[in-house]
Amino acid sequence: MLQLGKVYTLQVIEFADFGVYLGASPSASDAERVLLPRRHVPEGAAIGDSLRVFLYLDSEDRPVATTRMPTATVGQFAFLPVVDRNAVGAFLDWGLEKDLLVPFMEQHRPMEEGRSYLVYIYVDKVHSRIVASSKIDKFLDDDKPHRFNTGQPVDLIIANSTDLGFKAIVNHSHWGVLHSADVSQRLSFGQSIKGYIRHVRPDGRIDLSLRPAVEVVDEHGAVIVAYLKKQGGFAPVHDKSSPEDIFRVFGISKAAFKKSIGRLYKQGVIDLRPDGIQLCTEA
Repeated sequence: MLQLGKVYTLQVIEFADFGVYLGASPSASDAERVLLPRRHVPEGAAIGDSLRVFLYLDSEDRPVATTRMPTATVGQFAFLPVVDRNAVGAFLDWGLEKDLLVPFMEQHRPMEEGRSYLVYIYVDKVHSRIVASSKIDKFLDDDKPHRFNTGQPVDLIIANSTDLGFKAIVNHSHWGVLHSADVSQRLSFGQSIKGYIRHVRPDGRIDLSLRPAVEVVDEHGAVIVAYLKKQGGFAPVHDKSSPEDIFRVFGISKAAFKKSIGRLYKQGVIDLRPDGIQLCTEA
């Protein structure tokens, strides 16, 4: 069954004066077909051709297909500009002819024309139409199980800043945190960026990184080795030291420090002592 707000690759089944009908197969029933209006039909299209289309409602709330792709689809978050307001709500530009409605009840705070907002796109079950909401917290559940693994590449949307750093939406499904010590570039609200799973805590909370784990560990390891060389080969900091002491000395988080010294130890670069870390002579 075809669903609103999703992208499909469908076959051209039948031509009509006002466009072509598409379906998943030539035998698709009338209920399983969708109209692609004439203005979106590629020149030279023929029966049996496959077209990549997005399903939504036209200005008369009829299901139709379009070859234009929106900024985001149902089930995703996006940072979109308000282009109009009326008695129903605010309307966002999401790349299609028909703008995306954010009902007043789904606005975290009143939206203003000309400004952009982070929203979640979904199908309103009451009216069966695609709408958006800026009340993003209700669509992200930290208690929902996930299968993210350390080092896994992910898509991030920067949501807001915290005392720890930045909260980001991970793969349109969960909250994650980018710690300030691990961010070396300017980030802005609503920015989409590639990232990596740095660590999954026992409670399921997610720590993020903007660089692959090995690259980060290597860079942090270089910082630690450079400091040890300046200090005669020894630093009275170890895995039991406080996060504050570690950050004061090396400028990195305790988790990053422990991972780096573990790697340096396995490589034979340092020795781990009860009172600190010691640079090996051959290093």
